[in-house]
Amino acid sequence: MENLLKTTLVGFLAGISGAAFWTLADIAPEKETYTSPSPMAERSEVLNTTIPESTPRSFATNPPISFVAASENSTESVVFIKNFSGSDPRRYSMFDYFFGTGPTQQVSTGSGVIISDDGYIVTNNHVIDRAETIEVIHKKRTYQARLVGTDKNTDIAVLKIEADNLPAIRKGSSRDLQIGEWVIAVGNPFNLTSTVTAGIVSAKERQINILGGDFPLESFIQTDAPINPGNSGGALVNVNGELVGINTAVLSRTGSYTGYGFAVPVDIAMKVANDLIKYGEVQKAIPGIEAVEITPELAEEMKIQSLDGVIVTHVIRNGAAEQAGMKRNDVITRIGDQVITGMGSFEEALSYHYPGDKIPVTYTRDGKANNTTLTLQNLEGGTGVLKREYYSSRLLGARLEAVNTIEKDKLGISYGIKITALSRGYLRDLGLRNGFVITEINREPANNPEKVGKFLEDYSGKLLIEGVASNGQPFMQSYTVR
Repeated sequence: MENLLKTTLVGFLAGISGAAFWTLADIAPEKETYTSPSPMAERSEVLNTTIPESTPRSFATNPPISFVAASENSTESVVFIKNFSGSDPRRYSMFDYFFGTGPTQQVSTGSGVIISDDGYIVTNNHVIDRAETIEVIHKKRTYQARLVGTDKNTDIAVLKIEADNLPAIRKGSSRDLQIGEWVIAVGNPFNLTSTVTAGIVSAKERQINILGGDFPLESFIQTDAPINPGNSGGALVNVNGELVGINTAVLSRTGSYTGYGFAVPVDIAMKVANDLIKYGEVQKAIPGIEAVEITPELAEEMKIQSLDGVIVTHVIRNGAAEQAGMKRNDVITRIGDQVITGMGSFEEALSYHYPGDKIPVTYTRDGKANNTTLTLQNLEGGTGVLKREYYSSRLLGARLEAVNTIEKDKLGISYGIKITALSRGYLRDLGLRNGFVITEINREPANNPEKVGKFLEDYSGKLLIEGVASNGQPFMQSYTVR
């Protein structure tokens, strides 16, 4: 019996030892023969990877991605904007209401971004277009806003409110922004405090042909971060909460977000805003040419090997390009250190410069590369700071502006006064339209906006107006003014 117990105990202990041995043996070979993890194990390795210290902060988005810090750094800098246009109800009597001629005031809304602690705000031009009064709401406080200036060419406008110690947003760089980088769109639609949506940069230098103005500058950042109409004028920021764009448009058939949003790059927006604040006018730098994108058809016709670059279609007389020796059909491939891939990059490269700047340009002619230097000009053909002459008149219902050098060249005229911002008033009653250029009044040259405006406000009798319509057609019409 004693021997039987000993034999059983030894067998039991041997069994346990054997099981332990084979368990360890199963584990050890797995570690020694490790080659490739399973898909889930591979994903786990990626999730636990530590981003090197040298990685730029804007890309340090080790999943799971959080936009908390970016939101905290930017939402307080975004405001709600109300645009009041039309008739003010307070100016109407009960008689007006009774006979159906009551007020027709309209209110539109959007967002804006505080760019300085003393009250300068950037928004879209279309957010405040035709505004008679503008209100800015920030942290439940309402401020009356002054319109500093607008630029239809970029859809940027600047407002000013009287306040101090405002939370100005931190500025990033749109030139450093890369496709695939995370961004968030911050808006203040319908005064719902700030709303935040996230996405990535889908493309840069996009042109979608939505801007007005005489020289539309389209080089949009495209993002899939949802941007709805109430977010127009709001901030597009990187994961550090730094401003990289001003939200402007959605590509949609319904007016609501359907997958594509567009923002004006901050480097362009801030140059425009600073010009409006400092000069009251955007200091646009003109190369003295008109250009088009290279299409496969044009490349084949002109025997161009690459679709990158832009083709010069017109050289302005006495302009910067003509003085630098450039000709029609030259293909511009580089401006400074920026490679030109199309019209978006071409216009963006020029947008950072001022009249008088000298920029190196690389172009090809008959397949051969050439280099030259352009001395950029202002809209009047000079190289200094330009303050455009204009005259606004409620009676005329328009703003009168001196025609710039490019328009003179295009229309084949030596002088003229252009009608802009046309609304209800005397000039519209005469049948004149936005963009019409008056060249002569009663056979006298029209070359000074204020002089022309005051003359038309006070004149009565036979009136003869000559000019050029916006489509380039000559115009002459006589009127009897009482």
